[in-house]
Amino acid sequence: MTTTAPQVGEGRRPKRGGLLGNTGLYVAVGIAALLFLIPFYLIVRNALSTDQEITGENWQFFPTSLQWGNISELFDDPTVDFAQSMWNSLVVAVLMTAGILLVCSLAGYGLARIPYRHANKVFYAVLATLMVPTAVTFVPSFVLVSSLGWVDTYRGLIIPGLFSGFTCFLFRQYFLGFPKELEEAARVDGLGYWTAYWRIVVPNSLNFFAAMATITFINGWNAFLWPLVIGQDPSSWTVQVALSSYMTNQTVNYHLIFMATAISILPLVLVFLFLQRWLVQGIAQTGIKG
Repeated sequence: MTTTAPQVGEGRRPKRGGLLGNTGLYVAVGIAALLFLIPFYLIVRNALSTDQEITGENWQFFPTSLQWGNISELFDDPTVDFAQSMWNSLVVAVLMTAGILLVCSLAGYGLARIPYRHANKVFYAVLATLMVPTAVTFVPSFVLVSSLGWVDTYRGLIIPGLFSGFTCFLFRQYFLGFPKELEEAARVDGLGYWTAYWRIVVPNSLNFFAAMATITFINGWNAFLWPLVIGQDPSSWTVQVALSSYMTNQTVNYHLIFMATAISILPLVLVFLFLQRWLVQGIAQTGIKG
């Protein structure tokens, strides 16, 4: 009785599109990365150019002479205190981030964990706030802030935005998936809801808090319409309002606009690079599936 030895590779299906598929993927990713970086290149290039080089017909990849003096011109501009606007944006973004994380995490934890027969109704009311256009609440919010004397103050810029229905929703979704065993063990030791939240839940949820902090900080830094309405005095302008002041009906200072833009995005780039690995992970932990 004779047997035939199996041929090498017999029974294996050939891989389709191996090298070709990987090459196509790398090319697509490279093109996407290039398209993503083009705006940053234009910002840096124009920030170090003169107005004539920005608007001229003869385009150059980089100007022949880099205008580093645009930086000192930006911060020495007597009409706009750009350094003060950067500081105002930093204060507003940091305090708003801290406040939203505290308020919305407590609200989300309460809706997810504390038994209350009207909890679902409260949750639906929070979701209903997401369907109200922001422009609808501007006038009543401004009237309230003005009556309290908070115009041109940090309180007027920060306090009205200390609650976000969407952030509260995300925290609730995350806490619904948080292991109950840890909280039950804490209650056996005599801890209440507040102590369990502060000593058990928060330390084990730092990744998600970091993701929410990143998103909230970026939104606070980029806020424009509300700071424009409340910050009527130039000393209370945020960086986005200061940027808009370089473009008027009479003149447009292109090199200052691009230089201010380049400097204003540096904090966002640093925050994103430092916390980027928590962004996708934090959103995934909410339980939301696309």
